[in-house]
Amino acid sequence: MSKFKKLIIACDGESASGKSTAAKLISKKYKLLLINSGLLYRYASKLIIKNQPKHTISYLKYKFKNISYKYIVRQNLHSEEISKHVAILAKNKKVREIINKLQKNIIKTNKKICVEGRDIASKILAKNPRYDLAFYCRCSLKVASHRRWLDINKKVSLRSVKKSLQQRTLMDKKRKNSPLIKVKDAILIRSDKLSKKQVLSKMSYYIDKLY
Repeated sequence: MSKFKKLIIACDGESASGKSTAAKLISKKYKLLLINSGLLYRYASKLIIKNQPKHTISYLKYKFKNISYKYIVRQNLHSEEISKHVAILAKNKKVREIINKLQKNIIKTNKKICVEGRDIASKILAKNPRYDLAFYCRCSLKVASHRRWLDINKKVSLRSVKKSLQQRTLMDKKRKNSPLIKVKDAILIRSDKLSKKQVLSKMSYYIDKLY
């Protein structure tokens, strides 16, 4: 798989749609640097919840100026408190500009990369550089809720998780700045109807076909 000198993948989807798993599988197989944009927003939320800064934007600019992505990945960022907070934070245009700047700096120095999130194909990798392939993950609310409930070790009720996911997706799709959309040429991945092996097989088919 190392024969590819350049491979830029955009992987978008709703909360708990399986996009993180899909991105991990494809990144491992094709030796791509994996960037999870959702973790960047979750880390920003964790900082705000913990430190409650008076000036959020200037505080985040300072914190994200020289941040290491590897450091963010090691943080525990999956909690209901962060999930509820990040849904609101992600609507803020200035916050998105801070996160986008960090992502673009990482992308510029890597020609073999998979970026997953909610506005990757439509915004982050829409141009300069543009994605080679875009995938869009979708999952039924029932399956997605159960998946997220297990992720947080059943710390809250399944009903609460289901309501939270439903609200988050609605907010993501209706927000003014970079709403969650499926771009026209994105390949749909139904993670509730496919096994992990089938997800990897379908994504691999389109990558191998491209090259």
